Amino acid sequence: MIREKRSKEKLETYYRKFMEEGVMDANVHPYVAESWQKSRDWKVGSARLEGLPRLGKEEFRLRQGRHQAAIQYVDEYYQTVREFFTNHNLSLLLLDEECYVLRSYAMPFYQISTIDTPGTRLSPKDIGTSSISIAYEHQVPFLLFGPEMWIRECQNSDACSAPVMAGGRMQYILALVAADREPLPYDALVSTVLGLKYALESYLQVQYRLASKNAILDAASFAVYQIQAGGEVTYANRLGQSRLGELGIQAREDEPPNLENVLLNYKHTPIYKGFQGIPSYNKAVTWITNSKTYEDITTIVPMERGEEQDVGSVVALSLPIEDLRTLVAHAVGFSARYNLSSMVGQTVNFTAMKDRAARLARNTYHVMLQGEPGSGKERLAHGMHQASPRAAGPLISVKCGDLPSEVLENELFGFGSPEGDGRPGKLELANGGTLFLDEIEKMPMQVAQRLFAAMQTGVFHRNGETIPRSFDVRLIASCDSDLKRLSERGAFLYELYEVLAKHTIRIPPLRLRREDIPLIASHIIQELAEQHHLPEKTFREDAIEALLNYEWPGNIKQLQVAVEHAFFHTESNEIQPGDIKMVTEPAFGNEWKEDRAVFVKAWQTAGGNISRLANMLDVSRVTLYRYLKKYGLTKSGA
Repeated sequence: MIREKRSKEKLETYYRKFMEEGVMDANVHPYVAESWQKSRDWKVGSARLEGLPRLGKEEFRLRQGRHQAAIQYVDEYYQTVREFFTNHNLSLLLLDEECYVLRSYAMPFYQISTIDTPGTRLSPKDIGTSSISIAYEHQVPFLLFGPEMWIRECQNSDACSAPVMAGGRMQYILALVAADREPLPYDALVSTVLGLKYALESYLQVQYRLASKNAILDAASFAVYQIQAGGEVTYANRLGQSRLGELGIQAREDEPPNLENVLLNYKHTPIYKGFQGIPSYNKAVTWITNSKTYEDITTIVPMERGEEQDVGSVVALSLPIEDLRTLVAHAVGFSARYNLSSMVGQTVNFTAMKDRAARLARNTYHVMLQGEPGSGKERLAHGMHQASPRAAGPLISVKCGDLPSEVLENELFGFGSPEGDGRPGKLELANGGTLFLDEIEKMPMQVAQRLFAAMQTGVFHRNGETIPRSFDVRLIASCDSDLKRLSERGAFLYELYEVLAKHTIRIPPLRLRREDIPLIASHIIQELAEQHHLPEKTFREDAIEALLNYEWPGNIKQLQVAVEHAFFHTESNEIQPGDIKMVTEPAFGNEWKEDRAVFVKAWQTAGGNISRLANMLDVSRVTLYRYLKKYGLTKSGA
């Protein structure tokens, strides 16, 4: 608050009158009067400054670190006005929002040496009335004359303090103190403080905006760079810095990283064309280095142009193709739908199997799941992926018995095309995650040999290409029959069997864990109720007996169909024996793959439910979506 010059003799009279008689003169400024009264109520000593709270050395160092941007700015400001401060006996304090002194400049303040002042707290309860106190409490600039100070030994100086507002709140307080030996015009004192206040506020706002933008860019799933005409990278977000590190480019204080020195094909990339003013958007780009070849989806945007319209820098946004495939894999549902806790049971053979699966899931071994049809191999594969270190990566499933040899090979390894319309295979899509090979015993020998060779080297080629592609995939395979016997007869590649059979999990059939049937049936009911937002139903005791007395040749998959039928066709909330149909799911064979009418019939039988139809036809949801598109159907109905 800008105030006119006041008579110090009168101000001294007002101060003594209040201190000695407790009488507040009507001419005392309202803010000062309020502060005097509070200082008395708080019993702040009025003779001298002593016993002020002070931060420990380490705590003060950390606090200065948090406020480094503001400290650096005021440091640089002070260097430009140092001589002015010295000539006029001025001192400057920078305080944080809790009134701790972060930095002091020029002459001693309140007779405290500059060595002792930083880290000291100068809050209203510590020093009573001061320009700092009033700026702190009212969050306005305020000029306070010496006789208005609460502490007598400070009354030989005038002071002006101003709050520094940023981010919608007070962040700092600036306090400028003038000794009385050579009075400085009050408007100059106030102007100095206000000029620094507004400059610091503008600087902090810019810093906060930059910090926010950097935080956003660092959270982005793509690398961002600003590149100068000579190939120097003058900015890279967090992912960009990581990618530069992979390229072997290390930033130094005296020299920014340079792409031209590392990329062998630099002049044939969109970056080089960007300096000719040619932008590129979402273009597949190959980056060639001495050690490795990278493939990215890259966008290049030319930036500043000089007087001759030459481009000074470009911004590059780049996403590794491997990362893009992982994002796409998750977007289309290539992730685990079940966890290990969704497999329930209490029998000894089941709990032992589940414990082994949990242990193996935490490792990197390839795994073979052995069990009868319908015993839960697919759910177990999902659960193991979810419990593994690869859970953030994709889970890709391939049903080896569904496809002819040539089609399966394309499905696994992908294919290239001179026209550029090739596509990656499941092995490539599963990079960083898990590839689940269902019915692996039906994999043709040629495909098995190629898969084994790829697993041995960690490298493969797409069909029709010669470009080597590295991959990192964990295999989980399932088999209904005796794979060892098949491999010994030459019906399956023995070398691939040996890789998978090192860690085999045998899933017990339902008839060998009959005591688990009530628990499994109740769990199925719970899942159905949650999935369809319907109330749960219970089984009558005689209905449970009916479930226990059945052999369940189709194992859990058959039990699932029976329980689903009872759940959706029982009007009451209690399932009775007559509600349970002990039948296997309709036998549609493979006719539905070629006959739309058969597919529609199966679709209607499943009530339009994708998960139920997938169980009935024993295929993945992704496969079903492909056939829905083929037959021109939608998820809402046929």
